Amino acid sequence: MTRAAAPLALVLVALSLGACTPTIRLQVDPIQIYAKLDADVRVRLDRELEQLLQENPNLF
Repeated sequence: MTRAAAPLALVLVALSLGACTPTIRLQVDPIQIYAKLDADVRVRLDRELEQLLQENPNLF
């Protein structure tokens, strides 16, 4: 090889190795969550919402 061809060959080897990147693919099934809200939780949320609306009447 000539002196000019050696760097060119090195660049071509580096580019070809850089193009061979591994690909990993994962498939995750969705998680189903069944939740039942307690009446006490709903009452507390309603009270907090009423208080928030009283403090910020222009919220909605």
